[in-house]
Parts: sequence; structure tokens; C-alpha cells
Amino acid sequence: MDQKLERMKELSAILKEASRAYYQDDTEIMSNLDYDRLYDELLSLEKETGTVMADSPTVTVGYEALDSLPKERHESPMLSLDKTKSPEDLAAFAGDHEILLSWKLDGLTVVLTYQEGSLVKAVTRGNGEIGEVITNNAKVFQNIPLRIPYQGELILRGEAVITYPDFEKINEEISDADARYKNPRNLCSGSVRQLNNEITAKRKVRFFAFALVRADGVDFENSRGSQMEWLKSQGFETVEYRKVTAAGVPDAVAYFAEKIQHYEVPSDGLVAIYDNISYGQSLGRTAKFPRDSIAFKWKDETRETILTGIEWSPSRTGLINPVALFEPVELEGSTVSRASVHNLSIVKSMQLGIGDRIVVYKANMIIPQIAENLTRSGNLEIPAICPACGGPTQIRRMGQRDAKGDEGAPSAQGEAVETLYCVNEDCSAKKIKLYTLFVSRDALNIEGLSEATLEKLIGRGFLHSFADIFHLSDFRDEIVEMEGFGEKSCDNLTRNIEKARTTTLPRLLYGLGIPNIGVANAKLICRFFDYDLERIRAASVEELSEIEGLGSVIAASVVDYFANGQNRQALDALLGELQIEKPASDDTAQSLAGKTFVVTGSVEHFANRAELKTFIEERGGKVTGSVTGKTDFLINNDTMSSSSKNRKAKELGVPILSETDFLAMCGSAEEAG
Repeated sequence: MDQKLERMKELSAILKEASRAYYQDDTEIMSNLDYDRLYDELLSLEKETGTVMADSPTVTVGYEALDSLPKERHESPMLSLDKTKSPEDLAAFAGDHEILLSWKLDGLTVVLTYQEGSLVKAVTRGNGEIGEVITNNAKVFQNIPLRIPYQGELILRGEAVITYPDFEKINEEISDADARYKNPRNLCSGSVRQLNNEITAKRKVRFFAFALVRADGVDFENSRGSQMEWLKSQGFETVEYRKVTAAGVPDAVAYFAEKIQHYEVPSDGLVAIYDNISYGQSLGRTAKFPRDSIAFKWKDETRETILTGIEWSPSRTGLINPVALFEPVELEGSTVSRASVHNLSIVKSMQLGIGDRIVVYKANMIIPQIAENLTRSGNLEIPAICPACGGPTQIRRMGQRDAKGDEGAPSAQGEAVETLYCVNEDCSAKKIKLYTLFVSRDALNIEGLSEATLEKLIGRGFLHSFADIFHLSDFRDEIVEMEGFGEKSCDNLTRNIEKARTTTLPRLLYGLGIPNIGVANAKLICRFFDYDLERIRAASVEELSEIEGLGSVIAASVVDYFANGQNRQALDALLGELQIEKPASDDTAQSLAGKTFVVTGSVEHFANRAELKTFIEERGGKVTGSVTGKTDFLINNDTMSSSSKNRKAKELGVPILSETDFLAMCGSAEEAG
């Protein structure tokens, strides 16, 4: 059964990736025949196992917007757990009994109810007695089964979470640094409680079961472990657990403590519960806590050190974040020497000053933080100029925090937060988009340099020009200590940068970010000037305008770019880092010069639509996404289709060609040329 469920997950991932590639990237990574074969295999396994996951390509969950989330009382109160930070206490709790030791995930607790094999209700924990009904949202969680083999009433509890990688991707898409989410828990809580479940679906919420409440008629042999394994057989992902006695507690805690340093799912500790169900239930509960389980919170390891400075790190929005620098200390198995201070309000509330003795720790054993300032000299000077560009700075009072606060943020109700901004519109830190383009797939193609990573590197002063990217290894020690990095990721980045040293002129020209120069135009220009960069740099508007489809406006953009002394100097420095490969020959006839094509539907003679697009561009043609009056040909193997593009082409009198027609036309044109 487990193998079949794993195969179902594998098939689902493959089919979703194929659909994404086809519909979003206009590429085909498998034939229609292969897609149908895998789809049929998945459908067959779903019928055989009786399990259908929410993200399966065989089901479509409709999106729905609600006016409000109804509230509902839980059948039995959901109590909080008593807590300890001592492994010895866990061993004492176990006593002579076996316990399950599992992750205490940091998300939002949800109760699911299934009847006759179908998900019928999902309710949040709420205040423990009354929660909100989020059934529509639960149906679009990434890994919840919509249908299961068990036909009785099943009630279970689990944690809805958003993983760190998904959290970072969502934050990267938010250009305003102030609007970004502070942690995955906050993002998950808001995502699970959306009124429109289409938003929930985009947040990639996952569900991990941690407790079975009811499943009448199933013999679990009085074992919590058996319940967890049975839930797995129904298609649920469960929290990872270890069954141990008191003697095994230290090793189990050490295992989880090691794993959490790289674990992608947010966790703030562990939970211990007796495996023997009847024994645990016989213990009853206190006024606040059940007696059959206890939570273990990571004991924060702290170190005293000396604050040596504050690094002011600008973002692309102009926000300048303070980062504390201190004498290196060992924490949780690694050396740390810096910690984010978040904003000026925290700097002032802690009365930070250079030379102060501070106490540092790793929140959840991961994120370095300042716990306390023992000296509180308050001698820190707030910079009047931006460290990135030298422009003037401005202190702004931003919003308010709620009473709970955010990881060290001011917690007083209604207290505004002070932040520091650079008001120079030409600040180098605001040019992150340019660097993002330069390292993108169609340009230098340097994996590992996301927009968020580039922002950190620019903010730390490691990047002032494109050429500096090829000298990031000079800052290896600092980069390894950056949040989200480590030895392995730093080594991977170094390899990717070295690989990017060998490139092509069209990639370079596109990556420079010249206004109006996209991938296709870059290829046209390079081909016209026989891949000679010096000729391109010296070209006039008149010469560039001779290129079919370029025009005087685009030509002027190119001339203006190379007329700028700073651009020329930066390019000269960059060329010293690159090896530009020139095509051995470019004898391809420009038989499609001046022609504009639209490609739609599946292809047969080419590997995918991207390959067909390249074929057209190599022959001087241009490929666009929509049919207009400027379109010369629509390529669609289903020439009689009633698709919107076919209808538009017929309205405008644009010829519709099959691939065979198109290739025949190309052959005739090239022979004539």
C-alpha cells in the first residue's frame, strides 16, 4: 500500500510539472501519449487504493469565495500541552512506558472529518473550544486526501504548515520589504483562513496529521503508533515520530536536534505521548493540560559576546535594516558573528552601543538573535547617509505592531516602529532588478542568485558592478554565514558562477539590461553584426535601424547605452571575466526575415515550442504570443480548430499553417535564397 501511495505522489508531481511546462512555459517535456499513459496509471491506482489526493491532476477543486468563516464548537476541547526544556523531564515522563516522540510543528492546528470516504469538514483549533470552518480551504491543501478507503467516520488532528522554501519564494515575489511576512507561521495562519480558497491554493499549504480522534471499527491494538501507521495507509502525511523508552529519549532528542537545523518544515519543539492509549486516557487531565502528553521546547543555547558594529543593509525599496556584528561565538554547533536587529525601534529599546556586552542565541536553533544587552550604553549613531550610495537617509515611523509583536519587535500595543530609509532614487541598492536580469536563465544563467540573495549581497557591499559577481569567492567566509547559506550552497554557487564565465554574445547583450532589448532583439543584433561586440558598441542609430524589425527607438536605446561612459567602463571590466563563444558559422539563410509568427498547440517535428521558436528566430523571424494585424502566420497543427487564436487569425486573414506547411514554406524560401 505504501509503495502505491508513493507512486501516486510521484505520478502526480510528474503530471503537474508537465502541465506547468506546457501551459506556462510553452514547452513540452513529454508527448501526449506519455502524459495519457501516466494519467491512466494514476487513475487506476486511485481506484485501487480508494485514495485521491487534493493536488491530484485527476480532480479539479473549484475555487469559491465566502463572505465569512462560520464558527463551530469542537466535540471535545483541544487543550494546550504542559512544557519542558529538559530531556531529563521527558525521560521521567516516559517512566516504564513507551512514548511517541514527534515534531511539534509551528503552523495552525486543523481538525478534519471524513464520512463515507470523503472529506466533509475542516475546522481550525481557534481558542480550543470554538474554531472556524475552513473546509473549502482544506480541499486545496497540497497533500490532503479528498477521498480515502475508510468508509466510517474519521476525525483526526494535524498541523497546517508552509515550508521554509515556499515561504521564501512567496516573500521574494513581494517587492515591498515592509509588506513581507515575518515567518511561515504567520503566513500559514492567514492562508488557511482566507475567504477565497484560490489564494489558499497558491500558498502551498501542507497538512501533517499528528493525532487520530475517532475511527470506529478499526482495531489499533491500543497503540498510538498503530494509529499513525493506519493514517499513512489512508493517504495522510503524518509527523515524523520515534517510539522510545526512557533510555532512548536522549538519542531521540539528539536526532531531532540535529535534523531541525536543515528541516524545511517549521517546528518549535517536540511532543511526547504515551503509545499505550488506554493508559494515557486513564491519567485524565488537569484544569489546563492533558496528562498523556507533554511538549518539549528547544532550550536556547546562549552566549555572551561583544557588539563590534552595526551593518546598515539597504533593500531595493530603500529600507535600511540594521544588522548587529559581534565577536564570533559557537552556537548550536556553528560559528555566528551577526544577527538582524530588524528596525530602529529595537536598536533604541535595547540601547545598543559599540562595545556593549550582549547575549545572543538562535531562535528555534536556527536564526541568530540578540536576547539581551547587558551594558546598554546607547552610544550608537544612526547613519545620516546610505552606506550603498551615500545619499541622504530619513527616519520614518511605520505602522503599528499588535500586542504579541514579531520576533523582538516592540510589543507595546499601538507602538509605532521606526525605520531608516534611503531617499536617493538612484541608490545602487535599488538596482537589484538589473542584477536579477543579468543572472536570469536567458542571460548569464547563474543558478543560486535569486533576487533575495542579490539583495543581501548588494546590501553588504559585495556587488557594485556585474564583474563583481565573478569575485564573490573573495567573501566566502561572510557568505557562508548568511542566512539561507552554508558550505554546500556556497560551493554550488561558486561552481555556477564559474560555469557562467563561458557564455554567448546574445546572452550577454540581453543581460546588460539595455532598454527595449529582449532575447529576440539581442539575437537579431548579434547576427546582423556577425557576433562582433565592438561593431555593436560603435554602431549608429542608422546602422541599427537597418535590422529588420528593430526600429529607430530601439536602435537609439542601444546607442545611448554604449555612449554612457560608466556603462562602457563596467562592460570592459565584465569582458575581462568572460569567455564569449562565437558560433562556428552562421550560414543559416535569413529566409524568414521580417516575418512575425504565433505558435500554438502541440508540436510534432520539434521537441517543444521553444525549439520551434529558436528555429524561426535563427532564420530572422519573430515569434509573438498573440495574433494581431501584424502577424504574418499562425502555426497550429490543428488548422481546423475553433480555438480563440484560430478564430482571430481567420478574422484578420492570417494564414494558419501546420508544421508540415511551415517546414515546406521554409524549404522553398531557403532554396530560392
